[in-house]
Amino acid sequence: MSKSLSAWLLGGVLLPVLAFAGPTPADNVQAAIDWARQQPSAQQTHPNSASAPLIIAHRGASGYAPEHTLAAYALAVLQGADYIEPDLVMTRDGQLVARHDNELGLTTDVAQRPEFAERKRTQTVDGVSLEGWFSEDFTLAELKTLRAIERIPQHRPGNTRFDGQFEIPTLQEIIDLAKRLEASQQRVIGLYPETKHPTHFQRLNLAMEEPLLATLKRNGYDSAEGPVYIQSFEVDNLQKLSKLTAIRLVQLLWVEGQPYDQQVLGSGLGYQQMITPEGLKNIARYASGIGPEKGMIIPRDAAGNLTEPTSLVRDAHAAGLKVHPYTFRAENAFLPTRLRNGSEPAAHGDIDAELRTFLATGIDGLFIDQPDIAVRLRQQR
Repeated sequence: MSKSLSAWLLGGVLLPVLAFAGPTPADNVQAAIDWARQQPSAQQTHPNSASAPLIIAHRGASGYAPEHTLAAYALAVLQGADYIEPDLVMTRDGQLVARHDNELGLTTDVAQRPEFAERKRTQTVDGVSLEGWFSEDFTLAELKTLRAIERIPQHRPGNTRFDGQFEIPTLQEIIDLAKRLEASQQRVIGLYPETKHPTHFQRLNLAMEEPLLATLKRNGYDSAEGPVYIQSFEVDNLQKLSKLTAIRLVQLLWVEGQPYDQQVLGSGLGYQQMITPEGLKNIARYASGIGPEKGMIIPRDAAGNLTEPTSLVRDAHAAGLKVHPYTFRAENAFLPTRLRNGSEPAAHGDIDAELRTFLATGIDGLFIDQPDIAVRLRQQR
């Protein structure tokens, strides 16, 4: 365990936070923990580790349960993940909830709810026209009546057996879950929230930055030493956050195009410019790390196989930035061609080989849908 994590546990922070974060009314938190403990992929005990890389559960253990549910987060912790990642969107009444997008049709049963049929509409989000049901059109109470479904059933048909079982969690519920598991696991559980569509929500007078910081601070997360990172694909909101908090920030990166806020501003700043040595130095002025798409570290050739690493990890480290690439997934559909196991897209291939190749580049952490696999590999190193 690192010094900062030891300080978090031993320096008097954990107990006050636990005292604040009591059970939710229906105790969804304990129900999720009880569910996770019954799953075959849950490890009941595992050693604390101070070694790199950080293992960040991408949307929870989303390879085993519908993403962004308390069940998926609890399972990820029991599998040994260091951090759990909630993507955050806003409700109409200004509440922070965990969904990958503000459009709800792919991850909830809203399309089967006749009482919400009239809420379906078309709008532009980050410059793209989308049809569906949007979080900003629902109060938290209304969202709590929906149930999560598997986002990619064609690749994870086994997860569909859990469709309809789990609610949409609030950020506070996720924090309550982390704190309760910290107590039972006797180790730190980190939070890695992402602000989704920040410019979009700012235009709706539903800006999430200050509510996010207020919720984190209320629960004891308000320093660079706390086990929390805030991430975003946009630049302006991270720069504003850097002036409001000491919490570590991570600039997410995509392989092409521009951050949406930079499109709106007409700045001309694109992701490829941001990964140059000079661009990385600029990021280091407001952020502690970068979260690149993994192909920016090791690209694939035309046949879909891994090639040689780029200089991105080395250049980022030279700028003083941590590197946490996304997203590692065990299914054939997401693996390099030579590492696939047969032709069935949902079958698991040789993700161990992919992970070892990326770990050799010196990355500091990674986002993964099956945290137990990365935990096992880290323990073997």
